[in-house]
Amino acid sequence: MAAGSSYSIVEYFGGDDGYRCGYCKNEKGNFSHGMWSHTMTVQDYQDLIDRGWRRSGKYVYKPIMNKTCCPQYTIRCHVLKFQPSKSHKKNLKKMNKFLSVGEIPEGQCDGEPMDSACQERGPEQDPSQLSASEVEGPIIAPTPEKEAETNSAAPEPPRQESAPPANAKASHSTPAPGVGADPNRPLCRKAKDLRKERRLQKEQRRQQEVEVPTPSAPTPTTPTTSNQPKSLEDFLSDTSPDSPLHRLEVRLVVVSFEDPEFVATFERSAALYTQYQQAIHGDDPSECGEAEYRRFLCDSPLEAEMSAEGPEVGYGSFHQQYWLDGRLIAVGVIDILPSCVSSVYLYYHPDFSNLSLGVYSALREIAFIRQLQKQSPKLCHYYLGFYIHSCPKMRYKGQYLPSDLLCPETFTWVPIEQCVPRLDASAYARLTQDGQAVDARALRELGRALVLYRRTVMPYAAYARKRKGSSDEQEVEQYAQLIGQPCAERILLYRA
Repeated sequence: MAAGSSYSIVEYFGGDDGYRCGYCKNEKGNFSHGMWSHTMTVQDYQDLIDRGWRRSGKYVYKPIMNKTCCPQYTIRCHVLKFQPSKSHKKNLKKMNKFLSVGEIPEGQCDGEPMDSACQERGPEQDPSQLSASEVEGPIIAPTPEKEAETNSAAPEPPRQESAPPANAKASHSTPAPGVGADPNRPLCRKAKDLRKERRLQKEQRRQQEVEVPTPSAPTPTTPTTSNQPKSLEDFLSDTSPDSPLHRLEVRLVVVSFEDPEFVATFERSAALYTQYQQAIHGDDPSECGEAEYRRFLCDSPLEAEMSAEGPEVGYGSFHQQYWLDGRLIAVGVIDILPSCVSSVYLYYHPDFSNLSLGVYSALREIAFIRQLQKQSPKLCHYYLGFYIHSCPKMRYKGQYLPSDLLCPETFTWVPIEQCVPRLDASAYARLTQDGQAVDARALRELGRALVLYRRTVMPYAAYARKRKGSSDEQEVEQYAQLIGQPCAERILLYRA
């Protein structure tokens, strides 16, 4: 991480070679652009995923949508408008029954299929040409004098919302108790109190049914609160009897080897990941050991940030740990960003696969975002990764409604119900119906893209003059087109 800097630093690798697709099993049909991110601000990553990028560890990739065999569309859910479907309610009742009386349903899991870790893990080894000393050492920012010499406009300054306030806690501090992933503690009311209130409401309704309404006092037609459909939070807190057989606790742990709680649970988390990969995805032990776990789900380029406008836990990468009676049974990996929570991965103990933990954890994460939104109003979306319409078993992400898909040409959001007819007709489709719409953040001036050359930040135009007609213009232009003009003017592209 660049000392004292809020710059993102990446190396771009292009995407000419096809490789095996984990969905349709085409040996050479999967195409994507990729770059290695040494460090990245949460705002830059937010802007990148809003252009179709996604991270796997420190490897950030973007499917070549009109070329890859199974086009992958970024999908997001509007959490404030979300209502659990019939199948979601069934899943929640199943979990509540298990917690109450310990009953695990027999037979095959009726939950959704889980993304495989092997889909887009990126390079097995760090392909970086950039030495650690170059990243960790001081970076020389462009001065007004140097910018005047290059006739280039000044790069956009780091966004204020990413800067930690003077009294902010250290970025690796343990989240404050009571603001974790469990949406029913302590902000929600106790289940015992809710049950008392429901019993009181039932008694009041019985009394109203006995009374005969008079013409001067007709029975109100306005539905009462008790007639409203149960919310997601109601289902999550609705466990009975008063003394359930099992206790489920969800802890939010920052991904940092400087955080005591993360370090204390690291070995158990890594062992659980290995069990999951072998049992659920059939991985060889050599493919899912501790080193692979660390690279895939612990190494994150995101800089932990605190902001006066953000949630109390801050921004960055986190693990949501599910503890059943003191035993770690599942971990959800998430990124908390300025406008969303992005789901990265979930792994769980195979013994609990019939509880459909993929569905249950997604619902818990939606409830968690609703809690965060009360602290940070613009944080109101749940990004579920990629929606793959051409692969029927991967369409389950479209069941979290209302949802939008990202148009691969204009990078605008389109309601999923408007997208489905187009995707039924063609695996790749322009989703925006306005034929005149264009990419508002398209590359306009390549010379203003920032590069990092010999520890010095400079516009590409100045770098090209220093290199006396650099031959990498085509590669840099492709990179800048993919990330868009605003990101190109903030993110540093490493040049050897």
